[in-house]
Amino acid sequence: MFGHYAGFILASYGIVAATIALLIIWVIRDGRIQAKTMTELEARGIHRRSERSNSPAAH
Repeated sequence: MFGHYAGFILASYGIVAATIALLIIWVIRDGRIQAKTMTELEARGIHRRSERSNSPAAH
Protein backbone atom coordinates (compact mmCIF):
# COMPACT_ATOMS: atom_id res chain seq x y z
CA MET A 1 0.00 0.00 0.00
CA PHE A 2 2.67 2.56 1.01
CA GLY A 3 5.49 0.77 -0.73
CA HIS A 4 9.07 1.03 0.42
CA TYR A 5 8.33 3.91 2.80
CA ALA A 6 5.49 2.21 4.73
CA GLY A 7 7.41 2.12 8.02
CA PHE A 8 8.27 5.81 7.88
CA ILE A 9 4.75 6.84 6.87
CA LEU A 10 3.03 4.74 9.54
CA ALA A 11 5.48 5.90 12.22
CA SER A 12 4.85 9.52 11.20
CA TYR A 13 1.09 9.07 11.45
CA GLY A 14 1.52 7.38 14.82
CA ILE A 15 3.67 10.20 16.19
CA VAL A 16 1.20 12.82 14.96
CA ALA A 17 -1.77 10.94 16.46
CA ALA A 18 0.03 10.55 19.80
CA THR A 19 1.01 14.23 19.83
CA ILE A 20 -2.56 15.37 19.14
CA ALA A 21 -3.92 13.02 21.82
CA LEU A 22 -1.40 14.35 24.36
CA LEU A 23 -2.30 17.96 23.50
CA ILE A 24 -6.01 17.23 23.97
CA ILE A 25 -5.33 15.57 27.33
CA TRP A 26 -3.12 18.50 28.37
CA VAL A 27 -5.76 21.11 27.47
CA ILE A 28 -8.52 19.23 29.32
CA ARG A 29 -6.32 18.74 32.39
CA ASP A 30 -5.18 22.37 32.40
CA GLY A 31 -8.79 23.56 32.04
CA ARG A 32 -9.77 21.57 35.11
CA ILE A 33 -6.81 22.95 37.06
CA GLN A 34 -7.69 26.53 36.04
CA ALA A 35 -11.36 26.04 36.99
CA LYS A 36 -10.31 24.68 40.40
CA THR A 37 -7.96 27.63 40.90
CA MET A 38 -10.72 30.09 39.98
CA THR A 39 -13.12 28.41 42.42
CA GLU A 40 -10.53 28.62 45.21
CA LEU A 41 -9.82 32.28 44.49
CA GLU A 42 -13.51 33.17 44.37
CA ALA A 43 -14.01 31.36 47.69
CA ARG A 44 -11.36 33.68 49.17
CA GLY A 45 -13.19 36.73 47.83
CA ILE A 46 -11.10 37.39 44.73
CA HIS A 47 -13.29 37.82 41.64
CA ARG A 48 -12.62 38.21 37.94
CA ARG A 49 -12.74 41.67 36.43
CA SER A 50 -14.95 40.32 33.64
CA GLU A 51 -17.70 39.74 36.22
CA ARG A 52 -18.06 43.46 36.99
CA SER A 53 -21.38 44.96 36.06
CA ASN A 54 -21.62 47.07 32.94
CA SER A 55 -23.71 49.77 34.59
CA PRO A 56 -22.62 53.41 34.06
CA ALA A 57 -21.85 53.73 37.79
CA ALA A 58 -19.23 50.99 37.53
CA HIS A 59 -17.19 52.91 34.92
